[in-house]
Amino acid sequence: MTRTALITGITGQDGAYLAQLLLSKGYRVHGLARRSSTADVNTMRLKWLGIENDVRIVDGNLTDLSGLSRTMRDVRPDEVYNLAAQSFVRSSWQQPILTGNVTGIGVTNVLEALRLEIPEARFYQASSSEMYGLIQEPVQSETTPFHPRSPYAVAKVYGHWITVNYRESFGLHASSGILFNHESPLRGIEFVTRKVTDAVARIKKGLARELRLGNIDAKRDWGHSRDYVRAMWLMLQQDQPDDYVVATGRTTTVRDMCRIAFEHVGLEMDDHLVIDPDLFRPAEVEILRGNPAKAKAKLGWEATISLEEMIREMVDADLARHSTARR
Repeated sequence: MTRTALITGITGQDGAYLAQLLLSKGYRVHGLARRSSTADVNTMRLKWLGIENDVRIVDGNLTDLSGLSRTMRDVRPDEVYNLAAQSFVRSSWQQPILTGNVTGIGVTNVLEALRLEIPEARFYQASSSEMYGLIQEPVQSETTPFHPRSPYAVAKVYGHWITVNYRESFGLHASSGILFNHESPLRGIEFVTRKVTDAVARIKKGLARELRLGNIDAKRDWGHSRDYVRAMWLMLQQDQPDDYVVATGRTTTVRDMCRIAFEHVGLEMDDHLVIDPDLFRPAEVEILRGNPAKAKAKLGWEATISLEEMIREMVDADLARHSTARR
């Protein structure tokens, strides 16, 4: 039988790639998205993948329990993937209450709507490596304690533990993926990897002269979104729900990530990179490195796309975007 999936945050990077993956597997895909006057802009990632006509967009908001319950009744999904959030870490200091309501309490609303309407459905929560924050272990696994360092990370910790609570309290098939940083050509321009690749493309095209960044010595475990949405799907195919770290196991500094991007277009990074103190976070997460051993052992998952391949793909996509824009 054809399965039905509901993806909150379908217009984001992960939502778009996940929708593409599920469609390739024969799913009917519904996506929850906030009503906006810029609907065409919001669906640009689905259009970029050529699937905008293959998914059904449903108006909704994670802060509206009654609307979420109605959506569950109407769609009757077999699988629910909660990817929606206020997901930009830097903005969470300027919008801590909004971030808490959407990224934290919003998870409860989705779980409660699911519990009331379709408790047999399987649920995925997008947890984050930012929850580890001031790291308690050099390599982070499912058992590493959390020490969040931003309002975003605090909200993600709440969303993670409320998912565990609903699983243990009500027997829901609810799993969390603790995803480390994952990027792609669909990444928002406000995120550091895309900020870098877009700036490199503009500099190469003569449209800009510099790239301004904050702490370039921060280290992250970067993978590709296409790999990571595959892990999400695998979690909901398991007989028992559980929580999994999804990571590459490799760390790279922002500095070295920039170097890869500049070298791809034959430019010297030091000629264009400017350190801006205003771009430093109030509380920095200096290093993250995930241990994906459990995901490999239980899900048969591992990353297949290297950081170098991903950054080159992103730079090429931004070069193509700016070439199109100039015509």
